[in-house]
Amino acid sequence: MGRMNKILIANRGEIACRIQRTAQALGYRTVAVYSDADAQAAHVQMADEAVNIGPAPVQQSYLNIPAILSAAHRTGADAVHPGYGFLSENPDFARACTSAGLTFIGPSVEAIELMGSKRLSKLAMLEAGVPCIAGYQGRAQDDATLQNEAERIGYPLMIKASAGGGGRGMRLVHQREHLHEQLRTARSEALNAFGSDELILEQALIEPRHVEIQLFGDSHGNLIYLGERDCSVQRRHQKIIEEAPCPVMTSALRQAMGDAALKAGRAVNYVGAGTVEFLLDRDGRFYFLEMNTRLQVEHPVTELISGLDLVDWQLQIAAGQPLPLTQSEVSLSGHAMEVRLYAEDPAQGFLPQTGTVLRWEPAAGVRIDHGVLEGQRISPFYDPMLGKIIAHGATREEARRKLLRAVEDSVLLGVTTNQQLLADLLKHPQFIQGDFSTALIAEHFSDIRRTNATAEQLALAAALFYQHSAQAHAPALSGWRNSADVPWTYQLAVDDEVQDITVSVLADHRLQANGIEIRHLSSDGRWATAVIDGIRRRSAYHLDGAQLWLPGVSVTNRTQHVASRQPPASGGMVKAPMDGAIVEVRVRAGERVTQGQLLLVLEAMKMEHPLKAGIDGVIKAVLVMTGDQVRNRQVLLEIE
Repeated sequence: MGRMNKILIANRGEIACRIQRTAQALGYRTVAVYSDADAQAAHVQMADEAVNIGPAPVQQSYLNIPAILSAAHRTGADAVHPGYGFLSENPDFARACTSAGLTFIGPSVEAIELMGSKRLSKLAMLEAGVPCIAGYQGRAQDDATLQNEAERIGYPLMIKASAGGGGRGMRLVHQREHLHEQLRTARSEALNAFGSDELILEQALIEPRHVEIQLFGDSHGNLIYLGERDCSVQRRHQKIIEEAPCPVMTSALRQAMGDAALKAGRAVNYVGAGTVEFLLDRDGRFYFLEMNTRLQVEHPVTELISGLDLVDWQLQIAAGQPLPLTQSEVSLSGHAMEVRLYAEDPAQGFLPQTGTVLRWEPAAGVRIDHGVLEGQRISPFYDPMLGKIIAHGATREEARRKLLRAVEDSVLLGVTTNQQLLADLLKHPQFIQGDFSTALIAEHFSDIRRTNATAEQLALAAALFYQHSAQAHAPALSGWRNSADVPWTYQLAVDDEVQDITVSVLADHRLQANGIEIRHLSSDGRWATAVIDGIRRRSAYHLDGAQLWLPGVSVTNRTQHVASRQPPASGGMVKAPMDGAIVEVRVRAGERVTQGQLLLVLEAMKMEHPLKAGIDGVIKAVLVMTGDQVRNRQVLLEIE
């Protein structure tokens, strides 16, 4: 095994930054790869060298194996770290790296190949004696076979992409009449995300916990586990809160689950970092779910309770060194908790969001892994995860409290995120008690509504618009108007709902907005401080002309808005909910459709989004075709 000096990170975003931090601290040189969309990204700026590997679409850049190998050759890199996602569990990539004389920082090709297939890995686990969920993992993939196997397994059941995870190609089916449509969608999504449309079926466990074991193996035959993580809080089958240790874990259960994970690892002579995932029912029975042959998104919680740097371990093992610890030397301390910050709108079914990051000021006092820069454009081409906020405490409650404060204190303006939902989840009584399952969000957050602007936020918004206009026209607050004592009425819109807010200038540096008194308002373009109804408050903001962003709220000043002469869009207009690509058009002009009928499928941020008819009618015009790149709010077709 050759000596490593320069490491190419075949990934982007926060994980590319995180790997570089450890690699550079250990003295390695680093090489970043980037697409056209990521030319100014944080991971590019952080690297010693960087190479453009193609256009924004992942197939032409981050999944382009020849381009990545060429970048390694041109820069003299002698090792490749794949991060997670993209090519991290692609055996062809690992094989290509080895053939090119590069050290692949990960497990063997054989382990990736076996565990990268949910179908083959489940067969191997059954043979190794690891508990598995009942299901179908056969070669035959035709609809008739899958229909028959679904009847044998019974409903509800899970459809899963054999080649991947992260919720892509995964569908829960409650009734047989929905099976064929869900099979079609799962196949298409799996093929687009992983290059394979192979599926497996599994009996759906109702309200389990999702618990995983962190494995590490070396090339000298040593294999250990570093405790467990609970990843039960999920939306769309994708984790958003993780913690270590699991709140309901006992010593006996940890031993049993750890031994099962070791069986899984030994079955493939595992080397490197890997994670064996299980579903845990309320009776303490657990079942093999999958094995991820890479570093996990949630690895920081294990690092915080173990005091270890798992990327450091990966590099040591790739260099041929033995594991730094034996199983008996592993020590876990305290509790760690992590949330994933996503550019998505929970009020619209967690629809991914695009936009420009206008303000980004992460909270202090906790660990935040991210690759976000102010001014960065969040594109539709990649996963919507922006970063992770992680806290450690002596107890679970201390970790939760620290994390909640950090989530609430972190400032991200310009892009809709799940930040408020994360705070609400951390405050939910069942989460506080540790009594929850993968059904927590479905049971208690099924009707998520967009946060309305409070009366105080609208008052502050009106005051900021007034003050910035005043400062632009004269140094005195009221100097830009001849009659400062005459109230000024603003028309402020939040989500197209317009409200009239009246601002009056009073004596002694006071304003009154809709009856709310604001004293001593000061602002510097980033922070506004004021005494509102007797309480001094500080709020982040970003003001750009008629648009104001406050935490969780975007306010538009329409006071002097010129009404559009365009007729309002009718319910027959089907618009793109975000930037993306049209992957399927199901209708044509002149065709009669009914409300709820599937019309088109939009792919964005590695997920498919079905677009359905809002009314009964006839297709008047189809304005796009398969393969078209479309913009947010673009009209795709018309129904009359």
